[in-house]
Amino acid sequence: MTDRLRLVIFDVDGTLVDSQADILGAMAAAFALYGLDVPPREAVLSIVGLSLNEAMARLVPHLPETLRAALVAGYKNAYMTARVASDTRQTSPLYPGARAVLDLLSRQSHTLLGVATGKSQRGLDALIASHGLEGLFQTRQVADHHPSKPHPSMLLAALRETGVDARDAVMVGDTSYDMDMARAAGIRAIGVSWGYHAPAALHGAHHVIDRFEDLPSRLEDIWRVAA
Repeated sequence: MTDRLRLVIFDVDGTLVDSQADILGAMAAAFALYGLDVPPREAVLSIVGLSLNEAMARLVPHLPETLRAALVAGYKNAYMTARVASDTRQTSPLYPGARAVLDLLSRQSHTLLGVATGKSQRGLDALIASHGLEGLFQTRQVADHHPSKPHPSMLLAALRETGVDARDAVMVGDTSYDMDMARAAGIRAIGVSWGYHAPAALHGAHHVIDRFEDLPSRLEDIWRVAA
């Protein structure tokens, strides 16, 4: 092991937390507001990870842009309203093993943690607060300030903010958007099998893990090669 800083960047929805109940509920509320049929569950989950504008454009490309923008606003309002009315720890729970692994990695003196998510700043802040994750992530990149995944902007900003070289960074995510983003940024990608894209869709992953507990050893393998 060298004394170089390492950076592990996590996607949020489908990787750290199982937020499908909140996402599906907010999407249903937004579409109901305009008297529209809600897209199928599989279609909604397939666009998780993209920024909302891009997600809506893929989900309902036949609708006028002004209506898609209204649906985005309706989704945001419904999502934050649900945050106030419900316990996020129950409706968007951490995946098994996630907290223990985050705590383990955060105690490593040369490891920094980050987030790169299609969530808004407001949405991410609320989620982190509800799960008591404050202080764990040294860089937090959100959709408000970047092009949608798989554009590498989020990851490049995380590298600049932390001063970590691309060879010493890893992206952990559940979608093809995460894997393609990592490849575009020139960093390693670890896919997780428990999220919203099937493992077979994670073509860009350098590795795919089935349990959170497998992440530390997989990272050690990557760091050993990069040393």
